[in-house]
Amino acid sequence: MRDVSDDDICLEQRIAHRLSRGVRRLLWTQRYASITEFPLANGRRADIFGVTDACDIAIVEVKSSIVDFRTDLKWPEYRAFCDAFYFAVGEDFPRELIPDHCGLIVADAFAAAVIRLSPIEKLPTPRRKSLIHSFGQLAAARLHRLEDPMLGGV
Repeated sequence: MRDVSDDDICLEQRIAHRLSRGVRRLLWTQRYASITEFPLANGRRADIFGVTDACDIAIVEVKSSIVDFRTDLKWPEYRAFCDAFYFAVGEDFPRELIPDHCGLIVADAFAAAVIRLSPIEKLPTPRRKSLIHSFGQLAAARLHRLEDPMLGGV
């Protein structure tokens, strides 16, 4: 068995970036505004965090490979921060690996499709309010940094 190289990591990151783009395009068509790498109160970071105008919240965990899926044991901790939780994978990913109690999205760099809907577990109102506030703050800070790179931070 060979060690994971920097080239492998870069490839995984490129695949994840492409899948994320396709997923975010899908979310946009479903009226979700989304951002990537959203920090949660438990110290984890959601790959994609989306909010609708009705304040529904979805988290999508992007898996670039079977190894990525099997070595990531933190994803159950995301469920407490969303109404719907999905895994997003590429077309060639073995779908039977994804737990039945999670939604499933198949994506590429240009589009995505929901293969299995996530069960809905409504968040408590105070947590929803806090998450949406954090979402707005983070999105605004990132936009501001794009407009004024001298700000630094976030």
